[in-house]
Amino acid sequence: MGSRGSHQPLRAQWDPTQREVKQRSRRPERDIRKQSKLGKFASAYGWRAYAVPILIVVTALVVFDAVRTGEPIAGTAAQSTDADPGFGALSSDTSGTGIIGVPPQADGNFASSISSGELPDGGPFAVQGAGTWHTVAGTTEQVGQGTERVFTYTIEVEDGVDTVGFGGDESFGRLVDQTLANPKSWTNDPRFAFRRIDQGDPDFRISLTSQMSIRQACGYDIQLEVSCYNPGIERVVLNEPRWVRGAISFQGDIGSYRQYQINHEVGHAIGYQQHQPCETDGGLAPVMMQQTFGTSNDDIARLDPAGVVPMDGKTCRFNPWPYPRG
Repeated sequence: MGSRGSHQPLRAQWDPTQREVKQRSRRPERDIRKQSKLGKFASAYGWRAYAVPILIVVTALVVFDAVRTGEPIAGTAAQSTDADPGFGALSSDTSGTGIIGVPPQADGNFASSISSGELPDGGPFAVQGAGTWHTVAGTTEQVGQGTERVFTYTIEVEDGVDTVGFGGDESFGRLVDQTLANPKSWTNDPRFAFRRIDQGDPDFRISLTSQMSIRQACGYDIQLEVSCYNPGIERVVLNEPRWVRGAISFQGDIGSYRQYQINHEVGHAIGYQQHQPCETDGGLAPVMMQQTFGTSNDDIARLDPAGVVPMDGKTCRFNPWPYPRG
């Protein structure tokens, strides 16, 4: 039989009890030099020690050049367009008889040629109501701090307006209440508070109104469907055709448009009498911009050439809220 084993030759030891101890030669002593702080930093961080200062210098040059030329630094444009839009002057006097919220008739009556202001197709609405309103039952607790003013309001619907198609009178009233109580609405400003009542004399009456009664309450100087605040009859008059169908220029859903209707006209009632232009091209429209007619300054300037809105080409995105990031 052949024996199994290693193919390596066997190495015999003369004395199995003794082990060979190899003597290691001493390494030559090296001169150890003390490193400077800069050397230690470079040893610890390697190539990053050189890259970081270069990046700092390059960033400083970019910022300096942007400031010098007036160009926006990357990342700041989105912040500016997404900032909350501002407001016009607040009037402490909300009394009077003048209708607030409707511009004068444009030179040449451009209204008929501005498609953004036309009433869209959609559901049915009341053409002519009775010219009288009934109060929708319901009250709320105060919403908002009201450090300067607590406004009381009633919810009213013109007799002859059928609200069944959008949930009934109570549904209309509930949306008004919820809109005014929303943190993105006017109560974001601690000066204002609201409280709904259904008895007594309110500061204003939020009134859903038919097409022809609207024209009596708000005027028809521009031949478009409008809403307004009429302090002579103490009414925030909401246009029922718009409530049902919305506006072409307002690209949001019908619920958002209704919130805009409420916030815009109540804004007039609490003292923001002037309309506003689009402030930042591509930004959110101010709630006091006439978004029913357009979210482009040029469209609104054609309606009211002598008004506050310039024809400067700026176009905003629809926005139903005074404080959209509230």
